[in-house]
Amino acid sequence: MSFIMEILQNIMLLLGFVGGGSSFPKPLSSEEEAKYIDLMEKGDERAKNILIEHNLRLVAHIAKKYATESNFDDLVSTGTIGLIKGINTFDKTKTSKLTTYIARCIENEVLMVLRASKKSAGDVSLEECIGVDKEGNNMTFSDVLPADTDDISDIIALKIDIKKLYKAMDNVLSPDEKKILFWRYGLGKEKKRTQREIAKSLGISRSYVSRIEKRAIKKLSAEIEE
Repeated sequence: MSFIMEILQNIMLLLGFVGGGSSFPKPLSSEEEAKYIDLMEKGDERAKNILIEHNLRLVAHIAKKYATESNFDDLVSTGTIGLIKGINTFDKTKTSKLTTYIARCIENEVLMVLRASKKSAGDVSLEECIGVDKEGNNMTFSDVLPADTDDISDIIALKIDIKKLYKAMDNVLSPDEKKILFWRYGLGKEKKRTQREIAKSLGISRSYVSRIEKRAIKKLSAEIEE
């Protein structure tokens, strides 16, 4: 699965939670988290997806922390990129606490995009105070942002505008594809449903629902990348 497709799936899932159609999954216990980290390190994609899903609340929390009325959706998509990057790069031999590590990854992604938007407006300052650390010292952009400007460009290029996502759904998806995605990810205040529940509602097989879902996400990914 491409990185864009992975982002798309998790952004849709997060929008379902934020929109009120579904409740955020409860945080994993320390034992559960350790188990899924071990499985992920062995290449288990399901374990990785569980770790992502159970930490999506962090994206919503951090996006709300920095968002204005106009940029919350953008920060949600950017924060989702940070979450996935954090899960992909987590090393338990270097950092013992997963949530601390990925929260920093999410926040760094969000701050880099805010920095880039301020830079385009001509009023960015790397020494601008953005908060305080645990010791009460002022923190600036230069304290938390890596120096690699290419990484910032990559994030801007990958950032998915939520409005464009919904527009792409209208443009390239059939009514059935759109309905299945809304049900699977709890979009538009729909209740999040399993593939089996959708199959029963539509009178089709679960495997057919899975094929439609994958096809729809692939079409969305192609449209957005284009």
